[in-house]
Amino acid sequence: MTEEINAIGMACPLPVVETKKALEKAAEGDIICVRVDSESAVQNVMRLAEYQNLETASNKISDTEYVVRIRAGRRIESAAKTVQTESFCAQCPPSQGENMVLVISGRTMGSGEEELGKTLMKAFLFAQTKQDRLPHTVLLYNSGAYLSCEGSESLEDLRELEHRGVKILTCGTCLNHYGLTEKLGVGEITNMYSIVEIMEGADRLVRP
Repeated sequence: MTEEINAIGMACPLPVVETKKALEKAAEGDIICVRVDSESAVQNVMRLAEYQNLETASNKISDTEYVVRIRAGRRIESAAKTVQTESFCAQCPPSQGENMVLVISGRTMGSGEEELGKTLMKAFLFAQTKQDRLPHTVLLYNSGAYLSCEGSESLEDLRELEHRGVKILTCGTCLNHYGLTEKLGVGEITNMYSIVEIMEGADRLVRP
């Protein structure tokens, strides 16, 4: 059976929410076709499928229409799954006994003079790279999305954190709003559904 979800025009994270609902009630082998209107929405829906180890593929129909197909209940072949798992584990930070999430909602640290705030944020992220105990995830949203894009003075520090196993996730809606989607220089695009789940599941949130 094939189920179609028309998520064109839906704001983040609704395409992910609707896809998750469809997968929960689908029988093994059913095909879920999700129509969305942006590349960031494609990535968000596919990430949900990949997280559940489901077969997925996408097609671009036009600049404003994409189709993501997911086969419900059909697991990726064990060999491929092993490779993915090993790759993921190799990038994970050592167990530190705490799921710490760094939440950055702006380009500046604190309130006051903007240039000073930018300098402080750059110093803060640089200092993070020198710590033995790293956050599990860095969430970037609102104008914090600028920090993970080309031209950011903190880009190399975020890449260093990613290299050491920290997940760098930037809000797709925010990237779209600021016209930065094509300039993302580190990490992955995420959505509000995932942001909420990550923040609620954290042992500690750090907000510079």
